[in-house]
Amino acid sequence: MKTSDFDYHLPPEFIAQTPLEPRDQSSLMVLHRSDGSIEHHYFYEIINYLHSGDTMVLNNSRVIPARILGQKDDSDTNIEILLLRRLDNNVWETLVRPGRKVARGIKISVASKTDAIGEEMGAEVLEQGENGIRLIRFSDERLLQKFGRVPLPPYIRTPLADTERYQTVYAEVNGSVAAPTAGFHLTPNLLDELKRKGIQIAFITLHIGLDTFRPVRVDNPGQHKIHKEYGNLTSEVATLLNRTRKQGKKIVAVGTSTVRLLEAAALSGTVQPFSGWVDLFILPGHKFHITDAMVTNFHLPRSTLLMLVSAFAGRDFILKAYSQAKSLGYRFYSFGDAMLIL
Repeated sequence: MKTSDFDYHLPPEFIAQTPLEPRDQSSLMVLHRSDGSIEHHYFYEIINYLHSGDTMVLNNSRVIPARILGQKDDSDTNIEILLLRRLDNNVWETLVRPGRKVARGIKISVASKTDAIGEEMGAEVLEQGENGIRLIRFSDERLLQKFGRVPLPPYIRTPLADTERYQTVYAEVNGSVAAPTAGFHLTPNLLDELKRKGIQIAFITLHIGLDTFRPVRVDNPGQHKIHKEYGNLTSEVATLLNRTRKQGKKIVAVGTSTVRLLEAAALSGTVQPFSGWVDLFILPGHKFHITDAMVTNFHLPRSTLLMLVSAFAGRDFILKAYSQAKSLGYRFYSFGDAMLIL
């Protein structure tokens, strides 16, 4: 298995720059693993593929204003800081650009996003890691909410008028630096319809981190070091999922982040309550213990996310579906269309 096995060509015009409204009007490609067939629908029609007693699992992590802009104190060099995870009071692991100009001991002045005179926060680089990773202490992390910006993916060039559109409608627990985008297609009305049909809704939390932005750069994906992400799955949710499986009903994971946490919590064969760091890297050959169906978007070439969906549905089937999606004008990536894999 090589990283190049998960490569494909995508012209820039296929990358969705703005979200659709209403959310559930996006296209939905349905993949049937049982016979290799593919269907095409709108997302709101997903309800036709789920049944009473099934459980849909959603990641309720909320994107924090993790993009911080500043300037080196000893020069006029502009610095961009992306918060990855909080390690201690005022101390964060971050991704810094341009990393080559930010060494240990460097101090950074952070300007308010409102450009108000007199508002400023200091930051100091404590440790220097590889590929732009830096450990940074902020003078007062309580100001991060005020100074930070929502970190849209680098392939989205169009400014977002309403930053809430880069959140799911059920986002609740602060912590992600990128949204669990498969959930973008769900609306309050659609969730209510699912519940009325007898489909159970369960919430887990996995705070999405660096790997959403980082491609796999090594030839052998097994040598890629995946970034840890913090997750939580309660005992109540574990009980519900085990009961769903015992009753012969489906567990439908919305998003690759949800799949990673579910599978990490179910390595023993049944779902256990989970609270801690998730470093499970799902590649083809992985034995799925608990995920019966998956809702996901269309992912970047050579990404860990494309590898995960290929592990679930088969690489050849996924690449065939992606080729068909391009021929039919599907929209790709964060604000793009969705796929239901059964």
